[in-house]
Amino acid sequence: MESPFRANILKGKVALVTGGGSGIGFEISVQLGKHGASVAIMGRRKHVLDSAVDVLRSHGIPAIGLEGDVRREDDAARTVESTFKHFGRLDILVNAAAGNFLVPAQDLSPNGFRTVIDIDSVGTFIMCHEALKYLKKGGLGKDPSTGGTIINITATLHYGATWYQIHASAAKAAIDSITRSLALEWGEDHGILINGIAPGAIEDTAGVSKLAPEEVLSKIEEKPLYSFGEKWDIAMAALYLASDAGKFVNGTVLVVDGGQWLSTPRLLSKDAVRQLSRRQETRSRVAPTGLPKSKL
Repeated sequence: MESPFRANILKGKVALVTGGGSGIGFEISVQLGKHGASVAIMGRRKHVLDSAVDVLRSHGIPAIGLEGDVRREDDAARTVESTFKHFGRLDILVNAAAGNFLVPAQDLSPNGFRTVIDIDSVGTFIMCHEALKYLKKGGLGKDPSTGGTIINITATLHYGATWYQIHASAAKAAIDSITRSLALEWGEDHGILINGIAPGAIEDTAGVSKLAPEEVLSKIEEKPLYSFGEKWDIAMAALYLASDAGKFVNGTVLVVDGGQWLSTPRLLSKDAVRQLSRRQETRSRVAPTGLPKSKL
């Protein structure tokens, strides 16, 4: 699908994308690069990074891969510094690294819970913390009047409750809180715009393959609001937030799920509701309900 944005909308910008070697993170990397940005991607698997960088460069995108774990402060600091040394600046940080798996709460070990929290929540904060000196207005390589942009990839799991994902729900709730708190503090103090993107079910991603077995997929496909989105949809949302189009957006989480999180089970068909309404209206005319009763 053709992008609605100008091809040079991010010209001269430099982006660092954690989890940028695959899935949603990779598509964001591609689209940021296609719209003018130079891109550094961070991940734990060197062979994945190497393949991703090759694809990025095949599109003419200046790109490097940096091996590291977002849970480790030294890795985060080295990655951010290497990005700055290679490209001379840092304008956009996208925190897309994540971990998740289906498990009933009673079967989830404290270590398993902690691992997801560490990758998603703690990792997001560590990357933001290490990138601050490069993203703040007047920071290293930055104009004294303009700060950078942080985009945190989150989810809608915690808007209600989600079966078998207590760990990821808690982690994403923490990311949303981090997004709002940093947007408040760093927006005012450092001119940095900090927002989140909450994807729905996105086809051809690890999230769908790991979290939606065939039994679930068949039910999803029966419901229009539960149709799958594309990685491109999330990347376009990131472009909006990273470009001047989003210059007055700060501290929000942009839900990109086709309305899935709004959906509740339909208990009656529209025809059944119409018939019920007519019966109720007729009955209320004959014998009104709710009228006050008195023995006086």
